[in-house]
Amino acid sequence: MPDFDELMRQGRDGHATITPDWGQGRATFGGLLGAMAHEAMVRRLSDDRPLRSLAVSFIAPAAPDAEVTVEAEILRQGKAVTQVESRLYQNDQVVLVALGSFGVSRDSVVALEPEPAPEVKEPEAGYPMPQMEGVTPDFLRHYDLRFALGGFPFTGSSDRTMGGWMRFREPPEAITASHLVALIDTWPPALLPHLPKPAPASTLSWTMELVHPLPAIAPDDWLLYKATIDQARDGYGYTQAGIWTASGELVALSRQTVTVFA
Repeated sequence: MPDFDELMRQGRDGHATITPDWGQGRATFGGLLGAMAHEAMVRRLSDDRPLRSLAVSFIAPAAPDAEVTVEAEILRQGKAVTQVESRLYQNDQVVLVALGSFGVSRDSVVALEPEPAPEVKEPEAGYPMPQMEGVTPDFLRHYDLRFALGGFPFTGSSDRTMGGWMRFREPPEAITASHLVALIDTWPPALLPHLPKPAPASTLSWTMELVHPLPAIAPDDWLLYKATIDQARDGYGYTQAGIWTASGELVALSRQTVTVFA
């Protein structure tokens, strides 16, 4: 079965065959698809300006064990910022639309340090994600998650926060922006611990911002993830999250709109 890096190479060529081990219920892991969209965007760039922001809308489920077509188009390239749109298709239907903003650094009088990372137990002291047949998504076999904040999904928790440590189970050759896109979407929605039993849920829209200059991240490094629920009602929830290195350096910010069918 192709690993993450191989699927990224396929995505850059415009077509990728997803295998069942990247499934998330009846769909494919959204972080993988978002990373493919980013790879297609990068291929369109004329220089190496870094990703600043990625906005993803999940239009329809992309079935695992099937081929997806990946396209990208530059909408505008300015002196500092390039806007790129990417679309993923399956069976001639749009399954994902993403907009990436790539921008060079420039001098500014505004310079503020980020808020400090939360204090949590070490990864070795965290609780591994339980592997439950029919409940835990198949794609999580590729990742190592250690809970350190909030409760497990489907435990009826009342905590507004959830998170812990994360990394690839098999370290890739290097951690690129595409690897970070997928890692950031690895954690289950922070609303799931509030459910007393398993129920369907999915991400409707997702935005993430990478902080630059990015800190150095080795392929086997742990990253810390903390998500907070802003509000949830009428089957929709709104969350925000931060991602840090083990030494407390901010890596990225993330926001999600989540649908819950319970």
